[in-house]
Amino acid sequence: MPLRECDLIFPELSTDFSTTLHSLKRAALSVHNRLNSIAADAVFVSRVADAYSLPLIANERCGSWYIPPIRKSGSAYFKSTDGHTGQWAFSTRRLNLGVLEIIGKNDGCVIVDSTRRGKSMPDALSKTVPIWCAVLNKVLFPGISDSGNVQTPPGVVSPSEHNQIENKMMEFVESFQLLELDVKGLKEKVCKPLHPLWVTHDSTLPSLPPKFHNFHPVVLCTSSPKIVGGEISEGGYIQGAGDDSESWACGLTAPIFWKHRELLLTTPEEHLPSVITSLVRMSTVKITTSDIVAIKHAPWLFIGSDTCLDGLQAHDPGMVLHCAESRSKEAAEYLKGRYLFLNCRRGKLGSRDLRQQLLNTKALMDSLVQQPFSPKVFICCPTGNDLAVGVALAVLCLYSDSQGNRSVSPSSLIDKVYVRKRLSWIVSSREQANPSRATLQSVNAFLMSSG
Repeated sequence: MPLRECDLIFPELSTDFSTTLHSLKRAALSVHNRLNSIAADAVFVSRVADAYSLPLIANERCGSWYIPPIRKSGSAYFKSTDGHTGQWAFSTRRLNLGVLEIIGKNDGCVIVDSTRRGKSMPDALSKTVPIWCAVLNKVLFPGISDSGNVQTPPGVVSPSEHNQIENKMMEFVESFQLLELDVKGLKEKVCKPLHPLWVTHDSTLPSLPPKFHNFHPVVLCTSSPKIVGGEISEGGYIQGAGDDSESWACGLTAPIFWKHRELLLTTPEEHLPSVITSLVRMSTVKITTSDIVAIKHAPWLFIGSDTCLDGLQAHDPGMVLHCAESRSKEAAEYLKGRYLFLNCRRGKLGSRDLRQQLLNTKALMDSLVQQPFSPKVFICCPTGNDLAVGVALAVLCLYSDSQGNRSVSPSSLIDKVYVRKRLSWIVSSREQANPSRATLQSVNAFLMSSG
């Protein structure tokens, strides 16, 4: 009998080719390679900031990995999905108006983000931010010719797609104007139109910081170079290594990384998980009482993280609505019947819990509007940026008039535009507010059923 393949290769020792490729990819996408790639990209980001002499703003969640905390001037939330082809949008729940103040004080800024899968830049930088710039220019500087025209990077956005975005600009402007924000106050922050400029590793950086007399430069920096053919180069470099950190970082965050950068970069791969676990366990959250902020349009309403519960006597709130997995015994004892615990789990489960928990706020708030004085109402959650925003939004919709005064609003007025206006009050007062879609869906469902 002639020799057969099974006579030469033992079946139990043979390896599936796709399994081998998967193992190689996992090894290349190791935490060690990711952290070293982030550190290399961060050097480029700092060079860009120095070349333009402008402050760095992280487009969260990815951007903070590439900016040393000492050089980070702020955060922004421009979603790539708002720039996806055919899905272009101007977000009214992520207005990013705090960026205007940084731009005005420094005559510009550098916004940092990254992307994976061989793209030259993320959609957030090529389309979402340019749309945002064009909308604000159109509203704040209507008398300046071409100020409201959207600008996109040549070679990245096709002429056809650019024209399609341009055709939707009036729709975006109208959605912003419907919020009825203080345009005069916004214009006091910036004195010139916003002009996006794009910088990648292929760009030539200026030898001296340039001056721009007719506009504020918004430099859009893609921190990672494009790797042709995929995410990984032969040397182990990973494009967009900081993206989707929940899936690889083992609990490590950007602040912890930068605090222990040298230790993490020199630790062998096999020891990294245990070192990261130890660092995460040792990290502590700095408790501050300044985290709580008043809603500018409704100064009787405050929102923030639940660290504010440690200083209630100084704040003297009339009422506290607390969204969390466990109640605060100290706050409940101090406030008695003026403390309402809303039992909400973490993540999307908590957002789902919120719809039912909002029913518990009605009796307490109904009694509040009957009082002749206006006590402070504190609303808090672990971060102050998600569940607390949802509760505050519901309260503002049901218990404030158009001027922000305590009152029972006519239910017939509560529609999507009405809700967006109230949400804009919150995000313009607390810039880091970032309610999830699930939280907003729960609030909308509660409000529409309340009528």
